[in-house]
Amino acid sequence: MKFSEIPTPSFVVDENLLEENLQILKGVMDRTGCKILLAQKAFSMYELYPMIGEYLSGTAGSGLYEAKLGYEEMGKENHVFSPAYREDEIDEILELCDHIVFNSFSQIAKYRDKVLNAGKSIGLRINPECSTQVGHEIYDPCAPGSRFGVTISQFRPEWLEGVSGLHFHTLCEQNADDLAITLEAVEEKFGPWLSQMKWINFGGGHHITREDYNIPLLEECITRIQKKYDVEVYLEPGEAIALNAGVLVTTVLDTLQNDMDIAILDTSACCHMPDVLEMPYRPPLFDSGEKGEKAYTYRLGGPTCLTGDIIGDYSFDQPLKNGDRLVFGDMAIYTMVKTNTFNGMALPNLVIKDKNGDCRIVHQFNYEDFKGRLS
Repeated sequence: MKFSEIPTPSFVVDENLLEENLQILKGVMDRTGCKILLAQKAFSMYELYPMIGEYLSGTAGSGLYEAKLGYEEMGKENHVFSPAYREDEIDEILELCDHIVFNSFSQIAKYRDKVLNAGKSIGLRINPECSTQVGHEIYDPCAPGSRFGVTISQFRPEWLEGVSGLHFHTLCEQNADDLAITLEAVEEKFGPWLSQMKWINFGGGHHITREDYNIPLLEECITRIQKKYDVEVYLEPGEAIALNAGVLVTTVLDTLQNDMDIAILDTSACCHMPDVLEMPYRPPLFDSGEKGEKAYTYRLGGPTCLTGDIIGDYSFDQPLKNGDRLVFGDMAIYTMVKTNTFNGMALPNLVIKDKNGDCRIVHQFNYEDFKGRLS
């Protein structure tokens, strides 16, 4: 199938672009000796896990189902973190995962013996209380009142028995300078106990494959911590793995006018790219401009009944017409993992564009997918 023949809406992931990202990440691993994991919360297209597994060290999950997916589909190192684990799931998690990261000392006390008897590694998430994000408060684990990680005021060294690693995750789409600032706070508050650990996990949010990312500074941070504390360093980015490696192809269903030109697409912001409303942000759209930049400006919206199902205002060289295909960029990460079927909306097809430029549909969703969620 050629790209122009893909039914819409469809998420299309490009193997060549994905591999370019993986090669960058593998370079960091090779030069520093760190380990990089796929954070599945951002990208879980397991059809591509064999390729990803050729480059990365394994997977990181946020609970039982992601842990199971990483175990079944990649089969390498498998880490998991949850704010709190369910008693009826912990035994299966221990069968699947190598590293179990806990969010509190009370959770460690509850499950310590089980984890150690299973021969698995215990990690503790710490909160350095160092906010480096601007405009993304909803994603800031260091915000006041955050439920993530043990702060220094709650830290109890005498309760570290059996703990072999510390984990922090504070970044979101950020560069290495923010990691360096965060590490200063981590060392200042938790440095005395780092040498007791076997590993430290820098978490995710590192935009390593972005064009302007400071890879030398990242590698300097990794190497310094490894040498100073004699620990193994993990990173678990999600976005960096599939950054700019996928698109969402959509079709114009209708156009109308209400104070401005409006186009209704077969793609919904709230169902297919909910971060547009949650972050919020304006997704890139090929061959378009900002509002008023080009001759014809349209407000692009979805077909649901939600008034705010608006993707954004874009301008074009020519008027839009029914049947036109539009292609949104950077649509592999935090898209297909967050889709929903509000209003009975069909989920986009999942498509892979292979290294020869040919496309194949790996999954098409239907009515049964919608109905199966309900009763």
